[in-house]
Amino acid sequence: MTTETLIQDTQAPNGLEQLRAIFQDPSRPPSGMGKTMGFDHVEIEEGRVVFGATPHEGVYNPIGTVHGGFAATLLDSCVGCAVHSKLKPGQGYTTLELKVAYHRALTSTTGPIRAEGKVISMGRRAAFAEGRLTDLEGRLYATATSTLLVFER
Repeated sequence: MTTETLIQDTQAPNGLEQLRAIFQDPSRPPSGMGKTMGFDHVEIEEGRVVFGATPHEGVYNPIGTVHGGFAATLLDSCVGCAVHSKLKPGQGYTTLELKVAYHRALTSTTGPIRAEGKVISMGRRAAFAEGRLTDLEGRLYATATSTLLVFER
């Protein structure tokens, strides 16, 4: 590693700074997945990220409720971003495992929901996070646990 690389790495933003730059820039459009699924960030702090969405018929499955992939995507996004918020400059991550438990069905009448992701532990090579999907009255719809690989870029 050269001195120039070390200087660049120390000046690079950490994960929380990166997320704030992405999500707090009003001129930046929502990400592809956020736009496709209709969700966006609500809160961002180190080790904790909240996304919000409103389920709609466009994400229904053939049996008349919101497809489980909608909840899984929302939970994967919030737990992944929670881990991202704790990355050091020069680090990246990827999901190794996501386990989702569905507690009740989402429908277009559920109203706005919140997906809150929190880091449980963060190591040099692996991170563990959990997420909860609730409505605005606190009713639980789904939970998730995730294992993520942390790596140097």
